[in-house]
Amino acid sequence: MQIIFENHDFVIFNKPQNLNFHSEDGEAGFVVLATKQLHVKQLYSVHRLDKMTSGLIILAKTSEVANRFAKMFLNKEIQKFYLALSLRKPKKKQGWVKADMGASRRGTYKLLKTKENQAITQFHSSTCRAGERIFLVKPHTGKTHQIRVALKSIGSPIAGDVRYANADEAKKEDRGYLHAYALGFTLNGEEFSFVCPPCDGERFLSDEAQKTLLEWAKPWELFN
Repeated sequence: MQIIFENHDFVIFNKPQNLNFHSEDGEAGFVVLATKQLHVKQLYSVHRLDKMTSGLIILAKTSEVANRFAKMFLNKEIQKFYLALSLRKPKKKQGWVKADMGASRRGTYKLLKTKENQAITQFHSSTCRAGERIFLVKPHTGKTHQIRVALKSIGSPIAGDVRYANADEAKKEDRGYLHAYALGFTLNGEEFSFVCPPCDGERFLSDEAQKTLLEWAKPWELFN
């Protein structure tokens, strides 16, 4: 698996799509594979990505560093940006989705009418090829399936997402079109920022999508 950055405290991988984060049903997950690749006894997870999601993910090398990252995530001191692509036109081209989330059927989630512990998602979008819309998404909270639910709520479920898009259409896609695109944080007084474009997915690799990614090369500059 591609290593984006490594030092004595942490390592950042580009997680492949369609790979479970943890081992399931006898199949080695991302953390196990990363540990074997680095020939170390243990790596510590500080956040996770869904199976269908590719892109940037941090693994700490010690429990102390893992605890620091955990506090940084809790205090919203780590900026995360995702790319998503939909085959449906959104109700609005940019803005926010703010609402509580609750469990729905078959392991999915839904937005609720209450606003007690909101999932907060900010996004921009742009047209790609005919029938395609690409999104740059900044989650301000870290709820399970948050981005997938937020985009569905504005009428643009993610292409290839068998849980939240039309299942028959989704199964025809070459991947689920959600990618952890960029990270930014400060650790031990040093600023870190990483941008990792998708390396697979025909729709992500189209000329139109790639042109948009050039415009989004510094995603933190697009959000207030």
